[in-house]
Amino acid sequence: MTLRAATLTLTALAACMSGALAQGRPSSTSMTCAAAANLVTSRGAVVIGTGGDTFERAVAHQGFCLRGQDTRPLFSPTRDNNACFIGYYCYDPPRDRY
Repeated sequence: MTLRAATLTLTALAACMSGALAQGRPSSTSMTCAAAANLVTSRGAVVIGTGGDTFERAVAHQGFCLRGQDTRPLFSPTRDNNACFIGYYCYDPPRDRY
């Protein structure tokens, strides 16, 4: 491979990768309740904006959590519902100290 071909290949790869890095996270506040819930269900796990600079990792079920973690319901503000159930979030349950 010539130096010119290698340079063109690297330039093309960098251009493809920069688009993925520039994508913003989806925001529940700009979606309907059904759309936000469907996004979590279809992807299984997604980092979603919940208003302002806040965000949460929403999961469809416990299979998307680390071993030993549990799930709790995640309610997020959406365009049509101030407390929409969009899925679950993972948390570390307390361990017995005895």
